[in-house]
Parts: sequence; structure tokens; C-alpha cells
Amino acid sequence: MSKKIVIDPGHGGSDPGTSRNEITEKDYSLKISKYIKKRLDDLGIENAITRDTDETLDPKNRPKRVQSFFGSGDDVIVVSNHLNAGGGDGAEIIYSLRNNDKLSKTIARELESAGQNIRKTYQRRLPSNPSLDYYYIMRNTPNNETIIVEYGFVDSKEDDVKQIKESYEQLAEAVVKALADYIGVPYIAPIIPNTYTVKSGDTLWSIAKKYNLSIDELKKINNLNSNTLIINQVLELPTKEISDIEKYTVKPGDTLYNIANKFGISVNELKSINNLSTSLLSIGQVLNVKPSNMDIPKENVEETTEYIVKNGDTLYAISNKFKIPVDKLKDINNLNSNFLSVGQIIKLKDDNNNVYVVKSGDTLYSIARNNNTTVSELIDLNNLSTTNLFIGQKLLLPN
Repeated sequence: MSKKIVIDPGHGGSDPGTSRNEITEKDYSLKISKYIKKRLDDLGIENAITRDTDETLDPKNRPKRVQSFFGSGDDVIVVSNHLNAGGGDGAEIIYSLRNNDKLSKTIARELESAGQNIRKTYQRRLPSNPSLDYYYIMRNTPNNETIIVEYGFVDSKEDDVKQIKESYEQLAEAVVKALADYIGVPYIAPIIPNTYTVKSGDTLWSIAKKYNLSIDELKKINNLNSNTLIINQVLELPTKEISDIEKYTVKPGDTLYNIANKFGISVNELKSINNLSTSLLSIGQVLNVKPSNMDIPKENVEETTEYIVKNGDTLYAISNKFKIPVDKLKDINNLNSNFLSVGQIIKLKDDNNNVYVVKSGDTLYSIARNNNTTVSELIDLNNLSTTNLFIGQKLLLPN
């Protein structure tokens, strides 16, 4: 049974929610919700949104709106987006009494990877009747798996205000990734554009931070002599062959999630490559973003059909070296886990599939069309986390 998702931007219209530091809850809950909806659409996850304008939804009509899309079944996830107040700092996730904490903890984990600290995940009971949920959005959406995400405090004395204003898309993306993981849909990172159009309130610093650049790098690319920007000005962003980059220097505002996303690897893989035991980073810290090269000459990689596991090898490192998805390596070798032993022989070829080498101008769509398959099949078969391709990349094609 496939899950459907209802996104609920908290407050709206005559109900602004909390407001402080030039942040009004109803506006940012809508921005976050519309971002999540677009990304769920990108991933092919069936979803709906309770409001996409500054509309008033009272406690009586909001739950009705929620259940008007997909009904009151337990196959519906409701994500109600909010901001907090009260002087604290960090995110909170509240889950209903009828559900377990798996989804809330998944969201908490991804928000933490995106750089937000987590205060708690919890349930709250109605004082007058402890068998009921405190929040009406949970009480009045029976059977649905309803959660409330409080992304941060609008009156925080620490970094929440800055994160809400400048990084709400990264926080929303963390929820998207958590939802995809939770319902078992392959997650594909958003495509980073090659240009950026300046909006009101933008600065060179905020744009550089958003795309993991330095201000000097951004100015050099666009031949800028000053830090002054004009609304609707189009800035060029660098295009880098990510596959050729092996080291990355941590910049202000970086998180493990942003860096992992940039280089097409998971946070756990990034931590493993760098022997990190926490998610804390320091400015200037140099991270490996590719596993150490193995001792097989580059020109012989394509002809190699087997690999003998050496001390320190991981499935991810072997996968990265030979451009074969981890899941495919496990299939070819009938592996039930990611554990390897020194001296183990790993097969690298699968006679049941053809290999296509990406050429200049190729896209997933053109490759799928020319080989009588679909983009979804290519993504699944190659365990792709992004639709970006690079010249020389090897793709498995289905029979």
C-alpha cells in the first residue's frame, strides 16, 4: 500500500501564528510547505497541500481539508509545518498518540544532518482527557499518521533566526529526504542550477553560502568589482565535475548534509570516509569526499571483472571506483550485508545487463529513450541519487 502525504502549512490568513525578528510563522510555514510539495512532486510521491495561498483555515475546517484529499486511512501521512516561540533554540517534532516515533526520529535525524539541533521528539496529551492528543490537528485526523514539525524558534538567541531566514529550504529538504526514506521511495537530490536570479534581501554572502562558494569565487565568476547586487540580476554559478573532486574545505555555514548532498554521497558515507564520530565541523577542516583510490590502474578499470578485497575496503569504495551501484554489487555477488572480508573476491560484471558510457550532451532522458527504457528504471538500476551525469560515467542498462 503506497503512502500519500498531506502537507499542512500552519496558520494563515487572519491567523498569523507567532512573529518576531521579521519572521511571521504563517509566511514561512507556507514557504517550507510549498518547497516540500514541489520536491515530493519531483520524486513522484503522491501529495496534496492544505493551502497554497495566505488562506485562513480554522480548527474546524483544517482537519476536514486534510482528509478531503486521501481520506482517513492509515496510509496517509500528514505533515503540519510550524515555527516555535518562547526563547528556545532547535527543532521539535510531535507525533500522535496512535503512532510510534519512527517517522519523527527519521525527520529529526535528517534535520540534525542539515545543521539544526534537535530539542526533542515527543507526544502531548490533552489535560482534560489524557487518552486524546493535545493538538487538534492530530485529534481530528483519525487514523492518519499526523506529525507536527517545529523547525525552530523565531525568538531564539542563538542561530534559529538565521537558519529560518537563510536556510529554510535546506531544512525543508531534510524533511523531504526523511519522508522518502520512511516510505521507501528512492531519494534524488535537487539539481543545483547553473544560474541564480537575485531576489530582494539577497547578499553575496547569503548566495555564496547557499551554493557552498566563497564570496571571492562568486565575484570572480561574474566579473563583479563590488558587493552590490540588483534585484533580478542573474549570477553565474560554477559548474564543476564533482566526480573529479577528492577534497573539500569546510566553509562557514557548511553542514555534513549539505556537503554530502553536493558530492552525491550519504552523510554516513561522508562520516565513514573521514572517520568522524560526530556531525560537528570546523571552518577550514579538510574532508575527503571520495574514498582513497584503489591500486588498479585507471586504464584497466573497464576490463576488470573481479576485485580482491583488501584491508580497509568497503562496498562503497569499490562501488565508487568501478562506477557500479552498491545494490548492484550486492546483487551480482549475492551479498546480504555490506560486510566484506580481506581476500574476498567481488565480481564486477553482470552478464544480464549492458553498460553504457555517458557522452557529451547525454541526459538520463535521452539515454532512456535511445535504449528503450525509462528514466525511473535507469535511476533504480544504477542507484542514482541525482539526475546529473558526467562524461565517462558508466550506466547499467536493463535487458
